[in-house]
Amino acid sequence: MRPTDTSPEAWKVFVDLMRKMSPEEKLQRTFEFSAMVRQLGEAGLRQKYPQAGEREIFLRAARQNLGADLYARVYGAELAL
Repeated sequence: MRPTDTSPEAWKVFVDLMRKMSPEEKLQRTFEFSAMVRQLGEAGLRQKYPQAGEREIFLRAARQNLGADLYARVYGAELAL
């Protein structure tokens, strides 16, 4: 389904490119996009908490991704948020 902000011509180019990719290439792109989304989320946390170290950023990202209940079960009270 074409996004509303994408022209039919641009969408056709995108779909054609996707069809030409091998399954391995598609999987590699999925991993790359996933890493990019994770990095963007961490960058947002670094802006919000500029004094935070790497462990704190990791824990804040984990809480954001897991939700409060699962985070507490996995990490306990290591970082009181």
